[in-house]
Amino acid sequence: MQELSGVMPALVTPFAADGQIDFAAMEALMGHLRAAGVSGWVPNGSTGEYFSQSSEERRAVLQFVRDFATPGETLIAGTNAPATREVIAQTAMAKDIGYDIVLLAPPFYTRPTQAELIRHYEAVLAAVDVSIVLYSYPAKDGSDISFDLVDHFADNPHVIGIKESSGSLQRAIDISSRYDGKIQLVSGSDDIALDFMFWGADSWICGPSNCMAKACCDLDRTFRAGDMGRARDMMKALYRAMNILESGKFVQKIKYGCALQGMPVGECRAPLGPLTDAEKAEFRAAMDPILNW
Repeated sequence: MQELSGVMPALVTPFAADGQIDFAAMEALMGHLRAAGVSGWVPNGSTGEYFSQSSEERRAVLQFVRDFATPGETLIAGTNAPATREVIAQTAMAKDIGYDIVLLAPPFYTRPTQAELIRHYEAVLAAVDVSIVLYSYPAKDGSDISFDLVDHFADNPHVIGIKESSGSLQRAIDISSRYDGKIQLVSGSDDIALDFMFWGADSWICGPSNCMAKACCDLDRTFRAGDMGRARDMMKALYRAMNILESGKFVQKIKYGCALQGMPVGECRAPLGPLTDAEKAEFRAAMDPILNW
């Protein structure tokens, strides 16, 4: 089983003024993130607005990130779609480009039962030779990933982790204790990331690292060094901005944060709309200690 570690950005997808993908901006952003110390790349997740892209655009993003990556950097492709056959097609495409790990949430909108969801993941694994990181985000996907489901896959070597974004620390602790040595806990609730680290999450698939990479990587490094007091102070400095991100308009705020860092990545695609002046002011104030990190 591949061990996941470090901060891996759930990459935004930059868009130019004409609405097309801005690969020059993506290259600049990824260079900035690499300099900060990220350990890998997670394109085409929800932060990357995969839901707004054509299959050709998704392929182009995956290929660009694959070409940019260097040996030792972990690659995880988001291959979500509403239907199993589409997920299989997206996963096969990612595999063909060079991704051996995919991040898969329950298909959105359909709200499958747990039995249906087990069959969904089994179908993907049967069709494509990849490893899966499950993605638990019930508030967004409308479906939970139950412990019955995780139990079902606990001994499957191709199910290597679960990105836990429910916001429940108790659930994260439960995952860490129940599946130790079998399924890796991956931090996905950014405003309690330090708690996840304490309970065994060695990796963090992190949307906010697009706009606060140095701070996120410093937190990860400080925790690994065993300096809990300093790590706690860092988390305090990050908490306000992280918490505002979790309150809504997540991707819009991440993209605004990139602009504040001097890395403009354009606006989101509809139906995601722009931030209000008040929302920008609130997030800008929370970003102050991070911009001066």
